[in-house]
Amino acid sequence: MSEHYPRIRAYTKHGYLLMREGLSINFFMRCPHVDVAQAVMGSLDAYLRAVGPGSIGQYTDDQGEQRALDDSSWEFIRHQLLKRDIAFIKLHDALSCQYRYRFEYCGHSIDDLCPEEGLGAGCAVSFWLPTEYLEEHGPGRVRELALELAAPLPFCSGHAGLSFNGENEPLSMRGEERKLCFRYPGLDVPNPGRLSWRLGTRVRGAYWLTFLGQPVLGELGGTAGLRSRLLSPSTTVQELEGARAVVTLGKWPEAGDTEQGLNLPAYRELARVLEPWLYHEELGLDFEVEETRRWERRFLD
Repeated sequence: MSEHYPRIRAYTKHGYLLMREGLSINFFMRCPHVDVAQAVMGSLDAYLRAVGPGSIGQYTDDQGEQRALDDSSWEFIRHQLLKRDIAFIKLHDALSCQYRYRFEYCGHSIDDLCPEEGLGAGCAVSFWLPTEYLEEHGPGRVRELALELAAPLPFCSGHAGLSFNGENEPLSMRGEERKLCFRYPGLDVPNPGRLSWRLGTRVRGAYWLTFLGQPVLGELGGTAGLRSRLLSPSTTVQELEGARAVVTLGKWPEAGDTEQGLNLPAYRELARVLEPWLYHEELGLDFEVEETRRWERRFLD
């Protein structure tokens, strides 16, 4: 167990891994797929270079089945990403049910962005890493990778840090496993598919790395205005090209632990600053609505 986060492994009654602790890096873009396809391809190439050629070995086909990646399937994936008006791509570990590495992209057409279709639609991309990668390479390398993935993307917002990684949403769990979502507030629940339809230009919350673009950063007074509101000594604000910024909450990503009184004050400070722009889930994320609100406000209440 790390001093920064717990080791979490949840299994089905048949012994299959259901969920584990990991990291996720996520970006949200309020523009149609055709405008960001090349940028997303660039970020995917950077991710594959970082994790190595043997880390990703399967993809989800159009029928929802997992298939082995080979030269022809890579050609199909690149065609889907670069040549279509929409793209929904999910790449997995070389072995099933490992939940270590994943690339997931949801790219919508310009019609999906029209107000009559839904104001919150956009494009979302997510990259997973195992905590073993963090331990081997260190948090500095993970932060560098997140910045490299972010560089070509015209994001409105993004975030990176610890997360519950599994095939199904951890928020659909029951019993002791479900309580982990509330015990460890620094662990995110990745859901790029749902958020690609709803997040729009809003912000998901406060994370180890919180990326801010327009319009939120401008409404905060730019990088200088944002920096002036954050007083925690462990917090840094770095200006990025294209009127964007990244907030870093300490050297390491932290899980916190409400049972031990570790409530992550730097995360709470950032959440309060971002509160007017925070996204609120319209549905229950498989929690009851009041539980969803409680999880969304875990750094505010």
